[in-house]
Amino acid sequence: MKDDTQKSGRRRRYFQYAVFALAALLVVSLGLVLIPREPSPPAAPPFSEQARASAFADSLTLRAAGLDLEGTAGATAPAPQAAALARIVTLLTVQARALMLPADAADPALDRAATAPVPAPSTALATVTPPSTTADFAAALQASGAQRLHDAETADGGMARLLAGTGTAQLLAAEDLASATGIALAALPGSGPSSPASPAAVASFTASRAASCASEAAASTGVNLGSALSLAVEGELELVYAYQAALTRLNSGSAGPASNFLAQHTALRGEAEAMGRSRCAAVPSRQPGYVLSQAFLADPAAGLGTLEAGTLPVLGDVVALSDGRDRRWALSALQSAARRTVYWGASPGPVPGVVLDEALLPPLPEPVSTPGTSTTSTPGNS
Repeated sequence: MKDDTQKSGRRRRYFQYAVFALAALLVVSLGLVLIPREPSPPAAPPFSEQARASAFADSLTLRAAGLDLEGTAGATAPAPQAAALARIVTLLTVQARALMLPADAADPALDRAATAPVPAPSTALATVTPPSTTADFAAALQASGAQRLHDAETADGGMARLLAGTGTAQLLAAEDLASATGIALAALPGSGPSSPASPAAVASFTASRAASCASEAAASTGVNLGSALSLAVEGELELVYAYQAALTRLNSGSAGPASNFLAQHTALRGEAEAMGRSRCAAVPSRQPGYVLSQAFLADPAAGLGTLEAGTLPVLGDVVALSDGRDRRWALSALQSAARRTVYWGASPGPVPGVVLDEALLPPLPEPVSTPGTSTTSTPGNS
């Protein structure tokens, strides 16, 4: 009788142990389910978005520095320096508006970045250090332009065009400020008067290649690299003829540079023709001459500037539609065309290679006034 009681007690204890163990297991399981997992780190944005955000941050940093230098110099700055600073601030304002996304406009730190010389959190991606002197400002502007062009080699098509134009304009602006103030800018790696980088080697145009081109032409629709190169060739053919006609009408001071520019266009024409044929483009044939307007004949320097500026959107198309070595060629051609445009007194625009309607660009947020501080004027933000 006593043995039965002891056995029954042991069974009850075993049963209790089992119940407690199951309860503990249930509690642990529920705890694991209810405790949220640590969120996975967000995926890194695509390179093109990183490049855009960095360009936008740099434009704000440089714009703030330009406004600060304008305010510091005041009426004491020489007229050429003051004019150059005003042009650069306007340029950076337009570029920031072109690079800005709606998410950027919603960032409250952007109000501070618009005028503060110290970068706000929204400018954490800036690659330039906020400059405090005119010489540092010119160097920072040059560095930003070089970075934009470097990023344009890898970015996606449309963004590559925007970065290329932004960087080209910033390099020209840095040189403009350096010339106005007598500052010597450091030479950039790979810079110089040499011709644009030669395009990738092209295969000989054989009969089999011609047959392949015929089938590709039948299947292709819309704008492609071949059609963009055809337009580039057409522009180079016209410019070669225009420079030949202008050489006899330009003064002695302009004839020398024009002769050098003619040699550049002759080389560009041959390179663009070879690239176009390798991509089955309908390369325009060389014509004996082109019709030149009376305005061109009366003022060939201004006419050359207009023609040079007209090639920029076409070269922007080539940048957007190409990649690799072909894109590097297009980037170099875009820069040289913008420089020639400026030399002849024409404007390449705030983003050479991109046709911008500034009225459609979003405005930068107005700076917020705080006690003890004053807002700085923001030219070009309209």
